[in-house]
Amino acid sequence: MRGEVTIRRASADDAPAILQCLHVAFEPYRSSYTTKAFQDTVLTPATIQQRLGAMRVFVAVAGDRGIVGTIGCALIDENEGHLRGMAVLPGWQGQGIADRLLQSAEDELGAGNCVRITLDTTEPLLRATRFYEKNGYRRSPRTADFFGMPLHEYVKNLTR
Repeated sequence: MRGEVTIRRASADDAPAILQCLHVAFEPYRSSYTTKAFQDTVLTPATIQQRLGAMRVFVAVAGDRGIVGTIGCALIDENEGHLRGMAVLPGWQGQGIADRLLQSAEDELGAGNCVRITLDTTEPLLRATRFYEKNGYRRSPRTADFFGMPLHEYVKNLTR
């Protein structure tokens, strides 16, 4: 590992670095996304502020190298939570950072009495799909339209 990486809750001051992380992490998939789907995925200065207000966002910070990963989570209702915006910079992938971010989000939701977590992902993100499946998420029958591309729901039931 390239030094100590800490996971913490994001603040409004982290918005530019979160945007950078999302843009860099998803850039290899840009051509597989519609323009609107890509913009909704990587966010804008306005939509990152909305996300920070609506969700608990966590960041992985690598000392003076800054933010190298992020994930957002929110309770949808009293028993269900939702994950959104998982990203780890390419040079930092494969070092357990995604596992730690996911665990932080699951712990946060579990502390809020969540018993079911959902997330949505697109077909181009095969590595992400394998990661989520390895961590107990299963594809549900639900598929939605995400700005002209299929968006597949994954579900994990938390044990109490």
